[in-house]
Parts: sequence; C-alpha cells; structure tokens
Amino acid sequence: MKLYGYWRSSASYRVRIALNLKEIDYEYIPVHLVKDGGQQHSDDYKLLNPGELVPTLVDSENEYDIILNQSLAIIEYLDERFPEKCKLLPEHKLDRARVRTVAYDLACDAQPIQNLRVLQYLEKNLNAQQSEKAQWAKHWIEQAFATVERRIQNTAADFCFGFNVSLADAVLVPQYYNAVRFDVDMHKYPLIQRVVDNCNKLDAFKAAAPEAQPDAQ
Repeated sequence: MKLYGYWRSSASYRVRIALNLKEIDYEYIPVHLVKDGGQQHSDDYKLLNPGELVPTLVDSENEYDIILNQSLAIIEYLDERFPEKCKLLPEHKLDRARVRTVAYDLACDAQPIQNLRVLQYLEKNLNAQQSEKAQWAKHWIEQAFATVERRIQNTAADFCFGFNVSLADAVLVPQYYNAVRFDVDMHKYPLIQRVVDNCNKLDAFKAAAPEAQPDAQ
C-alpha cells in the first residue's frame, strides 16, 4: 500500500487518519505541492492522478495495482476492503447518510474552495493579498463549521456520532487544523472543539498529524 500525499494537505491528512485507524501498513511518498512548480504537475504523477492533486493511493496487494484518487472514495474503499477494524461508516443506511452529510459539508462545500490551488489562483489571477486570501479561507471554514456545529448537536458525544470514530471525524480533524491556521475562533464551535480534542488523543490521529510526516516543513 502506497500513499502519495503532502504533509499539510487536508485530503491527504484524512486518508492517513483512515489508514492508521485501520492499522494498515503503508509507504508514504511525498508530493510537494509548491516545489518545482508543484510536483503534482509532473508527467509521472499525472499518470497516477489525472487531476494533478493529492492524495493518490496505490494498492499493490492484488494481481495488479489499484490506483485510487479522491480522499473520500479512498477512505470508503479502505472501509470496505478492511471491514474488520474500526468501521468508519455505520451499518444502517440512514446512519451512513448522516455521517456522509457531515463529511461532505467539510470535504465538498468548504475545503475545496480554500485549498492551495484556489488561494494561488486568487493571488495570481485576481491580485489578492495575503490578508485577503486568509479572509477568504476563514469565511468558508466558518460557514462550514457553523453548519456542522448545528448538525451534530443531537449526535455528538466523544465523537461526531456517539462514541465511535467515523468518517465524519476523519474529515473534521484536518479541517480543524486549517481553521487554526486561518485564525478561526473555535470558541464559537464548542462541540467541534470537544470532538477534535477527543480525536487528537488517539494514536491514529497523532501519527497522521501534518507535523509528524517526513515531509513536514
């Protein structure tokens, strides 16, 4: 199992969390998103990921390599391939839908519009200053967190949905990391803060943290 990623990429971070929760051994291969004009744009990497993004998972334990992109698709693949350890999606269809809803609030509605390539576009094409880029990112994170805080008010215990870690938590923690980077006031979101604090006590989350990666800067 190989994971191509970048230490501070939210999408890479959430896959690292899932791999660790599943206790899957994997080789981590850094793809620097800035160096050399962005290593994700190299011809070799484009063969693995036509979207020129991270992460990419390569599963070589079968007769041929399985190459997967898009973090949520990767995590669901891992959950089905290794169902015996830490199920990240519940068995009941309604519970699964609710967990996915929170994950999508963050991974689809918030994270893509405040990630690196969007911020680079704002700077290069719209002449946005650093403070304006930070304000942009903070705005979208706050909108998403306000939504999630309301969604989990009847389900949160130790984690977003009760006392078991789910896909929602694996997506929430990396977005929280970004929120701190962009000076989001977490006092507004006490449930999210509690869930993140509980997650970050777990070894799987600690090992997945950006600063724990070999390419951390």
